[in-house]
Amino acid sequence: QVQVAESGGGLVQPGGSLKLSCTASGFSIAASGFSFSRSEMRWHRQAPGKQRELVASVPVFGQANYANSVQGRFTISRDNAQNTVYLQMNSLKPEDTAVYYCNFKSTEYSFREYDYWGQGTQVTVSS
Repeated sequence: QVQVAESGGGLVQPGGSLKLSCTASGFSIAASGFSFSRSEMRWHRQAPGKQRELVASVPVFGQANYANSVQGRFTISRDNAQNTVYLQMNSLKPEDTAVYYCNFKSTEYSFREYDYWGQGTQVTVSS
């Protein structure tokens, strides 16, 4: 069973920074068919009263993609050796306040289809 755990959320003042981490654990490729390195990594967020939105994604190969609202402020990165994806958030604004979720999605390189989600971590930007 693949376990997905986020960390790094918290309270930060406007203009501040936070770095979120999300790690996959508790699996073997042979037993689960899940391969971190063959997955697309995504960060989503959901603010109170709003729909969940895709914030950033990084494919198996190629460049990362970002929502217009975070372009130039957020950076997504992956460490396949550590089965971890990161979201570096700089110049935070109150409107970035939300629960942030990481998501591991299968790709054409994966051994099977899957779509794993973490439980979410709260990010609050307030003075």
